[in-house]
Amino acid sequence: MQAFMAVVDLKGFAPAARKLGISPSAITRLVAGLEDHLGARLLQRTTRSVTLTDVGTQYLERARRIIGEIEEAEAAAQTQRVERTGRLVVSAPLVFGRLHVGPLMARYLKRYPLVTGELRLSDRMINMVDEGVDAAVRIGHLTDSSLVARTIGDMQRVIVAAPRYLKKRGRPVKPSDLASHDIIRFTAAGLNVDWRFIENGREIRIPHLARYVTNSADAAVQYAEQDGGVAMLLYYQAAEAIVKGRLQIVLKDYEPPSMPIHIVYPNARLLSAKVRAFIDTAVETCEWKFSELRK
Repeated sequence: MQAFMAVVDLKGFAPAARKLGISPSAITRLVAGLEDHLGARLLQRTTRSVTLTDVGTQYLERARRIIGEIEEAEAAAQTQRVERTGRLVVSAPLVFGRLHVGPLMARYLKRYPLVTGELRLSDRMINMVDEGVDAAVRIGHLTDSSLVARTIGDMQRVIVAAPRYLKKRGRPVKPSDLASHDIIRFTAAGLNVDWRFIENGREIRIPHLARYVTNSADAAVQYAEQDGGVAMLLYYQAAEAIVKGRLQIVLKDYEPPSMPIHIVYPNARLLSAKVRAFIDTAVETCEWKFSELRK
């Protein structure tokens, strides 16, 4: 289409070729290929002039509109690559998103007023491409190799129980002691059915029959605070209850290594400016070293 339009505008194949930086034979092949594709002649050629056919006149009007829309679309896409504009969709775990990613989004949108933001909170593992998510905050080791990740913190798993429960049932001093306790199992955030610990430098797994199972971290914390039993949670989920003394950490010396906190996104090659700015804002402003906070 661009070759055809250039020939019409410059009234010849040779000047059109010079404008597009290709040879006259190449532009001749392009226009001939377009005519073959359409099954219609667009130009009348003589040794001295090039004129439009009736079909060519009609096609030229539509071609100009199509090329104009393509140029507008390309300009808009290129602008979003270099300018912080458009809509940013971020996904995060439910509680962590409410407590930590929400404030990050507020700082980000204040910095970049031309961006509109959407924060989707769910403990479900989503397909970012299918659901139109630009960036996601994920806790734990990644299994999706198609995603690009930036590590921005770490998270510790903790075993907690209420002080009154521990006074009544006794404080476990080694992982095997959990066999005599009521177990609260939180099923999200990558926590396994068997609880993992490190003992004498090796990993051990403690199977258990849960007394209470929930996919809500808030519900698990609430039940533990009501003397319901012993729960394994990510530190941030129980942090407030721990700080205020409603829950206590047990088996600290047997905790497994901390898990990374990542911001992930589908592709780094054409990363838009708005996503890059979101990652930069997180790196600059977020203190997500939860393993250090609990020491």
